[in-house]
Parts: sequence; C-alpha cells; structure tokens
Amino acid sequence: MSEGVTELLLAWGDGDRQALDRLVPLVYAELKRQAGRQLARERGSHTLQPTALVHETFLRLVDQRSARWKNRAQFHGVAARLMRRILVDHARSRAAAKRGGQAVRISLDDAPEASAPPETDVLLLHQALERLAALDERQAEVVELRYFGGLSVEEVAAVQEVSEITVKRDWAMAKAWLYRELTGGRPPPPSPAPG
Repeated sequence: MSEGVTELLLAWGDGDRQALDRLVPLVYAELKRQAGRQLARERGSHTLQPTALVHETFLRLVDQRSARWKNRAQFHGVAARLMRRILVDHARSRAAAKRGGQAVRISLDDAPEASAPPETDVLLLHQALERLAALDERQAEVVELRYFGGLSVEEVAAVQEVSEITVKRDWAMAKAWLYRELTGGRPPPPSPAPG
C-alpha cells in the first residue's frame, strides 16, 4: 500500500469513501494504543475497553463531514478530542446512574512531563479544561493534544501551526494553571533531593 495516511485523509476529506476503507488499517493500531493510554489512566473497573473506545471514536470521526484533514497529527488530535468527549460522556452517564457514585479517576502523571495531582476526576479535568479554553483556547488545545492525544511537541506545533517553543511555553503554563485548579491552589510536592 503506497498511499500514506496524509494522502488518504485528504482523499477522504474530498469525499472518497474508499480512502476511508484504506485508512482504517493504517491508523487503527495507533488509535488503539492511544485509547489504551487513556483507559490506563482511569480506574481499573472501567467498563469501556480500548477497542470499544476506538470504535466509538471512528463512528464520530466518520460523522466529521466538514473536517478538512491536513495531516496525521491533526487527525490524531481530533481523535484525542473525541476520545476525551466519549470518556466524559461515559463518566457523566455513570455518575448520573449512581447519583454521586465513584467518580472516574485519571492520572495526569502519565502525560509527558506532567506535574498535576496524581489522580484526577475526568469530569473535574474536563471542567477545568473548559475554563482554561475560555481563558486561552490554544493552551487548552495543547493539553488535549499532548495529554489525551499523546502527540509530541513537534506534532502539536504542526497541528497548531506555531513554533515548538510556543507549544512548550503553552504546555508549561497550562500544566501549572491546571495543577492550581485541580488542587485548590496547593503547592506541588517538593522535588526529591539529588542523591
């Protein structure tokens, strides 16, 4: 198969349904790893499995009729955003069913270079990201792409069409802001002394 992901995304965006059929096998394993990372951050009794999360994500991706695909990184950024929404919707429905039952927990420690509370409720994180987006939409998108999408600084820079330095600065500022929001302003734990 000589076509690359970007070419297939462009063809799919132009209405070629066969391009989608050729694209799925190329991105499925990567999306499943992405879903596995997402679910690994949550409690062990989570009812969603990576395969189900990927399938639901694909269903929503196919509905992205107006999406203008640019490249693989942008595709994975959109997929990360959709996975986040699916997990938030799932957490909301479980919370509504249990009326205040066990909240879904995720770990920000698993994010690249993350420095946030070790266990964070997915709904609280979602609400904090919504507040951050109201203040600085680009920083919120960086968190979504890095944390939920697992994209590198270079890939985020390509998706956002900004410099890598800008992404690193936005990532650092967003992590600090989220830490403060999610911990009620508690200072981060001290770094271990060099030994």
